[in-house]
Amino acid sequence: MSKQLPVVVMDACCSPLADTPLSAEQAVELSRLFKAIADPVRLRLLSLIASHGGGEVCVCDLTGAFDLTGPTISHHLKVLRESGLITGERRGTWVYYRAQPEVLARLSAVLVPAGA
Repeated sequence: MSKQLPVVVMDACCSPLADTPLSAEQAVELSRLFKAIADPVRLRLLSLIASHGGGEVCVCDLTGAFDLTGPTISHHLKVLRESGLITGERRGTWVYYRAQPEVLARLSAVLVPAGA
């Protein structure tokens, strides 16, 4: 059974920072996402998940990439899940993770320079 956490809700179109000022609500939601990826381990985990062939990766393939304990990796994955940047699905004893492209697109859209 897959336990799905709610994805962060944001406006469908976030204007680039240099184009239109963010509303207070947009700033709060975006800051949660940026805070989740501000940690180097979480940023690297997100990169490994998003770039993995097939669109998903087993946690067993992630743990070997770090010199960290399993519980520490689990904590970082939990932060990414709770922010809505990734989802996880349990299959037997393993959890498979997928990046949420629509959330990544919102983050990238706000960073596009004006006129780009």
